[in-house]
Amino acid sequence: MKKKVLFMLSSMNIGGVEKSLLSLLSVIPKDKYDITLLLLEKKGGFFGNIPDWVNVVEATWFTTIKDIILQPPHKTLKDYFHNKQYVKMLSFLSKYLISKKTSDRNIYYHHIFKDVPKDLTLYDVAIAYQGPTDIIDYYIANRVTAKKKVSWVHFDVSKHLINTKLYKKLHKKFDKIFVVSEEAKKRLIEKLPQDVNKTEVFKNILSSSVINNMSLAEVDFDNSFIGIKILTVGRLSMEKGQDMAIKVLSKLIENGYNVRWYCIGEGEDRKEYEALIHKLGLESNFILLGAKQNPYPYVANADLYVQTSRHEGFCLTLAEARCLHKPIVTTNFTGANEQITDNYDGLIVKFDQDELFEKITYLINNPGKSEDLSRNLLNEIVDTTSEIDKLYQYIG
Repeated sequence: MKKKVLFMLSSMNIGGVEKSLLSLLSVIPKDKYDITLLLLEKKGGFFGNIPDWVNVVEATWFTTIKDIILQPPHKTLKDYFHNKQYVKMLSFLSKYLISKKTSDRNIYYHHIFKDVPKDLTLYDVAIAYQGPTDIIDYYIANRVTAKKKVSWVHFDVSKHLINTKLYKKLHKKFDKIFVVSEEAKKRLIEKLPQDVNKTEVFKNILSSSVINNMSLAEVDFDNSFIGIKILTVGRLSMEKGQDMAIKVLSKLIENGYNVRWYCIGEGEDRKEYEALIHKLGLESNFILLGAKQNPYPYVANADLYVQTSRHEGFCLTLAEARCLHKPIVTTNFTGANEQITDNYDGLIVKFDQDELFEKITYLINNPGKSEDLSRNLLNEIVDTTSEIDKLYQYIG
């Protein structure tokens, strides 16, 4: 009999967490597992990539609480007042104030979720895959029926702010916490020591053969440009650090380097980055390529891959660049040292413009060093498909 497994995410936007789920699903045998994917919203650039044997369900209840979750509390109170829902207004206000006074978001979510129905399907395992995300972790912990429950942490909780009181209560209801890197695990246990005995590292699934095959697709990657092509992949947001990349490129151009820097990804900070690009006169040199379902041909044809993140949990895009044996410069975020040995198969720098500029110019001026970094990556095993055995062992 097939094991029933539930995964829950916000949507299938083009991002690292969503991509890691697709990689995970690609190695799960469909004849042994009955997979349900619960999405808050059925949307996103990766939505069409979900395997057709996966049962995709939208959380219809989310529309009833979406505004309350996303909008400022005063807007919710105003809406209740205008609709003459005075009892709801007072109830919401009291729970919000108590939650804020005690710094315990569990009180707030308990109120918001009081009318959200339970999923009475009995799953063998229910997985809050996008952890830590309050609404997803809360729903799996309190509204799903399952023999085992997993919170899958993809972020560095020392940088990704979480309400400690909320997660101390939520994680008591989870049997296992999977974390995507050793350092991210360490940070989680520092914040939530109670999790020490049920936390395990589960690296993102990465298939070297799939990535290399997909990298062979033909793309027009500014093919007429004959200078140095630097590439960064990641959501356009401050945590990914593209603002530093723009400033470093400006310095490279000022110092006479024939360089263009390309960014694959979309995000909430695009307009800010466009304004900074315009301010520094880099419209022809810093290129925002937008989201790409298949970024690998661009990575394969770049001269240098640079990861500028302020923080990560693991950084799947860095691992993908390693699969394609690119010369790499990366900032020293959580998990970077688990992927890169500094000065052997890549260069690790502080989140510092001058240091990043120095290392990039070093590789441009010393192509032999770039070749050494790439050659050393050839000898490494980046493929992590065997990690799936941990899930099989846990599900039973």
